[in-house]
Amino acid sequence: MRIAPLPQRLAVNRFVTDEEESHIVVDAERARATGTARRLVAVCPAGVYSLAPDGSLEVEYAACLECGTCLAVADPGALAWRYPRGGFGVQYRDG
Repeated sequence: MRIAPLPQRLAVNRFVTDEEESHIVVDAERARATGTARRLVAVCPAGVYSLAPDGSLEVEYAACLECGTCLAVADPGALAWRYPRGGFGVQYRDG
């Protein structure tokens, strides 16, 4: 049995974005000072985090896979993360 490539499998998931409330809050100054910003960019499998040309951290929370990888690499106080409110977030459709 051949397994489809990851991008193809992720494409069938459904993302319901909470336009009123982000489930990811970053203290940009602390993230930059501690090196957390670069680690977030490097490890996030969904590409939620990116660095702007001026070095500031940009967060596209709508693409979050809710895996928690960012929590594992963030310094204390640099990132606040919780699951999205009920009815929002990623809905996996392909095991």
